[in-house]
Amino acid sequence: MDIFTLLLVQPLTNGLILFYKILGGNLGVAILVFSVCLIFLLRPLTKPYLESMKKIKALEPQMAKIKKKFAGDKLKLSQAQASLYKENKVNPGAGCLPYILQFIILIALFNVFTSTLSTDATTTTKLNELLYPALKFSQNETLNTKFLYLNMSKPDSFNVPGVPFALPGLFLLLATVAQFLSVKITAPYLSAEEKIAKKTKSDTDDMQVAMTQSMTYMLPLMTLVFGLKFPSGLALYWLVFSIVNVWQQVGMSGWGSLTPLAKKLHLL
Repeated sequence: MDIFTLLLVQPLTNGLILFYKILGGNLGVAILVFSVCLIFLLRPLTKPYLESMKKIKALEPQMAKIKKKFAGDKLKLSQAQASLYKENKVNPGAGCLPYILQFIILIALFNVFTSTLSTDATTTTKLNELLYPALKFSQNETLNTKFLYLNMSKPDSFNVPGVPFALPGLFLLLATVAQFLSVKITAPYLSAEEKIAKKTKSDTDDMQVAMTQSMTYMLPLMTLVFGLKFPSGLALYWLVFSIVNVWQQVGMSGWGSLTPLAKKLHLL
C-alpha cells in the first residue's frame, strides 16, 4: 500500500463507511454528513486563509494609494506592499492552502470512488481491502449506492435522444453553481484590483487580475466537465464543500465581491 493510500485514501474510506453504517446504510446521506464533518475538521487549517482575505479586503484603500504612488516602480511597489502586509500581519501565501487541500482531498476521494465503488455498485470485496477490521463488510453484505435518483458510483448525467453528449444532472449543476459562488466570494478585492490595474502601467497587475477572473469561471467549468465523467459522489461532496465554504466566507467578511451579483439576483 503506497503512502498516499495509507495516509489519505484509507482513512477517508473508513470515515465514509463509518458514517454509512451509523446512518442506516445510505451512501448519499453518509457523503453529506461526512463531508460537513470533514470540512469542519479541516477548518483550523483553512481559518488563516479566511482571516487573511478579510484583512486584505480591509487594506484595499491603503493598497490603492500604494499602487498609485509607486505605479512606475515595481520594486518599490512590491516592497511597500510587503511592508503593509507585514505591519498588519497578513500572510498572502495562506490563500494557497485551501485550494491545495481541496484538490488533495478530491483526488483521494476520487480514488475511493473509482477504485472501490465504481467496479460494481454492490460488491464490497475490493472495498474491504481498505477497511479496518471493525468496519469490514461480511461476505454476503452489499453496498447501497442509491440516493434519490443518483447512483453514487456513477456520474450525475443523463442522455437525451438526438443529443450526442451527456447532459449534467441537478446535483452536478448545483455543484457547479456553488463552486462559482465559492470562487467568486473568495476574491473580495478583485473589483478594486481591476480598477487599480487599469490606472497603473504594470503588466503584473493586469496579469494577476486576468488570472483571478479566469479562475472564477475555469474552476466551475472544470467541475461541470469532469463531473460528467466522475462518480456523482464527488459532485455531492463538492456541492457540500462549496456551500460551506461560501457560508464560512460570508461569516468572516460578508458578501464581498458577491454583492453586485447578489443584487442582480435580488438576494440583497
